[in-house]
Amino acid sequence: MAAEATLKEVIGRLGRAMEALENAVSARAEKDQDYAEAEAEVQRMNADRSRLAQELDASESRADRLEQANKEVSRRLVTAMETIRAVLDR
Repeated sequence: MAAEATLKEVIGRLGRAMEALENAVSARAEKDQDYAEAEAEVQRMNADRSRLAQELDASESRADRLEQANKEVSRRLVTAMETIRAVLDR
């Protein structure tokens, strides 16, 4: 009987150990899935950051071109006003 009780105890401990192992494997698989999802999100964020940086560069370039055009228009307006003043003064 003592051997039978010991065998039952060992089988019970083995069952609990197997259950603990299954729980640990499940927890690890869940953590791995979370890590994979986080890594995918980081990759999406990096792609967005890269796209936004390109858009910012394009916008800055356009703003520079507009500023230069504005300066040229202003210069031409000043020249035209001076020409008109000169004609009116004659």
